[in-house]
Amino acid sequence: MTQDELKQAVARAAIDYVVDGEIIGVGTGSTANFFIDELGKIKERIKGAVASSEATAERLRGHGIPVFDLNDVERISVYVDGADEITASGAMIKGGGAALTREKIVASVSDKFVCIADGSKLVQVLGKFPLPVEVVPMAGQAIMRQLVALGGQPKLRVKGTEPVVTDNGAHIIDVAGLAIADPVALESQINQMPGVITVGLFAQRGANVCLLGTADGVKKLTF
Repeated sequence: MTQDELKQAVARAAIDYVVDGEIIGVGTGSTANFFIDELGKIKERIKGAVASSEATAERLRGHGIPVFDLNDVERISVYVDGADEITASGAMIKGGGAALTREKIVASVSDKFVCIADGSKLVQVLGKFPLPVEVVPMAGQAIMRQLVALGGQPKLRVKGTEPVVTDNGAHIIDVAGLAIADPVALESQINQMPGVITVGLFAQRGANVCLLGTADGVKKLTF
């Protein structure tokens, strides 16, 4: 199976976690896009969705799914999103699509976090995928120096010659060279750096379920 076929398989499997009549939290990225396409097929069963990015909101609306502002929603039963890396304990690196802050916000208020990913995303130790950190632009260099002190190799994310600007008007620093043995502690440490909006470690609030697409079918991990 191709990687896209694996992503499509887990997206279909995630539909089983959709609660009828409720508002669903939806993530950002290529795997989440497959889920949105599947969600469009059952849109009459749900009230609508809360999107973790403008791109996700646009795709949801393209399927005729109502998009709600989180401030207008009392609860979200389930949040479905992908991961750049995930461990067997449910800790994740996210943010490859530059939507980490809004993803973390929506995940934090959801009753259940269902991660959907192809099998290559399952790792023993986080860090091979560069760790995204969303920052206030004026603090970028100061934060990079602190990340170097942690043993990382930080680099400003750019598109062409210009910095990538998130939906929040911020920049992304990608940190290579880390082997993250204690993701909960590192998440707290980086989040406390002045100017950091959020770090793409989802460990303090990790996934509850991970649906992994493999050549042998969809495998379910619970945490």
